[in-house]
Amino acid sequence: MYSYSKEDIIHMVREGDVQFVRMQFTDVFGQLKNVAITVSQIEKAVNNQIMIDGNAIEGFVRIEESDQYLYPDLDTFAILPWRPQLGKVARLVCDVYNPDGTHFVGDPRNVLKRAIQKAADKGYVFNVGPECEFFLFQTDESGRATTKTSDEAGYFDLGPLDHGEGTRREIILALEAMGFEIEASHHEVAAGQHEIDFKYADALKTADNIMTFKLAVKSLAQKNGLHATFMPKPIYGSSGSGMHLNMSLFKDGRNIFCDEQDPRGLSKEAYHFIAGLLHHVKGMTAVINPLVNSYKRLVPGFEAPCYVAWSASNRSALIRIPAARGQSTRVELRSPDPACNPYLALAVCLVAGLDGMERGLEPPEEIKENIFEMDAKAREAKGIENLPISLNEAILELKKNRLIQETLGSHVLDNYIEGKLAEWNEYRGQVSDWEYKKYLVAY
Repeated sequence: MYSYSKEDIIHMVREGDVQFVRMQFTDVFGQLKNVAITVSQIEKAVNNQIMIDGNAIEGFVRIEESDQYLYPDLDTFAILPWRPQLGKVARLVCDVYNPDGTHFVGDPRNVLKRAIQKAADKGYVFNVGPECEFFLFQTDESGRATTKTSDEAGYFDLGPLDHGEGTRREIILALEAMGFEIEASHHEVAAGQHEIDFKYADALKTADNIMTFKLAVKSLAQKNGLHATFMPKPIYGSSGSGMHLNMSLFKDGRNIFCDEQDPRGLSKEAYHFIAGLLHHVKGMTAVINPLVNSYKRLVPGFEAPCYVAWSASNRSALIRIPAARGQSTRVELRSPDPACNPYLALAVCLVAGLDGMERGLEPPEEIKENIFEMDAKAREAKGIENLPISLNEAILELKKNRLIQETLGSHVLDNYIEGKLAEWNEYRGQVSDWEYKKYLVAY
């Protein structure tokens, strides 16, 4: 990761044929926002003098408190390689501050920073590697998104069956030009579904990278006449898109989740961290699975986890421990989806795991069987509970979990719940095609 000064940024912008700089930030619901400035304003930008109207951003502030300032993280400076190379466009990821110089409590990036500080106070660095899935769909003659794909490929297939391979290649090259280290990419299970995995990093950089990744995927798909979506379950009967999170804690450069003397190669800290995730996951679910549509992915039969359990290898479990050990030992949480706000998602995962470590929580028995093949009685006998089955149920669980509420902070929590309840109430008032087909004639 580069370390830039204000003078470095000014020089790179003025000498590098940069015409616009996007000052990027993220709202409470994970939507990327930006203010575009011209090169003439770059000195103001690096001195934290670019103002936004917070009242216009969902979940931010009221009209009488609307003035806020963007403080760029100078180390996030990057050229957007898919924009024109004559008259380039750059970006800076920003934190949001109040006029009095205090950090705005509703800034999701600040929520994650607070959680990271809790870990840092104990000497820990929280590293995360995401596995981001998405769909590439065709557009109609007006350029509007469809759910059609000429793609006939399946898991790990390649061209000519994988018609999105060319776009996926462009995305990877663009991300590498921005400093990403791409570890793997492949076609996923469903037609039109893809996955690109980039190397783990500390949590803040990973959350920034996820937002950049989404922008790159959508921008390059549009450039190629396709529509990219991170909607968790766009097609009934097909696998949905997840964003598995591979997490580890380092201390003094060493992965503390590894213990070669343990039969599974896991340390006591790893077991406590797993237990913390399992203990809090219901309260976290409204954050890591934020849409009404998210819960149509979390159903049996499509590999997405539905049940609160863990395993060293079993992919039907909510938490899995990938085979790699040593410095690569990690805990994989499989329920998050790519529609989540990554800053909030990583924050709640971290504090849940830390809580397990602080309290010495022990995970339940490892589940080695395929949970999807168990009936309700067998799951009950092993103490396996369900994840929330709807956004409304997840919100109720969030309202019961004090740790997750404190992690988000009252401002983010209140605005998040208000927005998600409005989404749920709008959804439950709709009449779907399924209902017409099921009931219109029968009743």
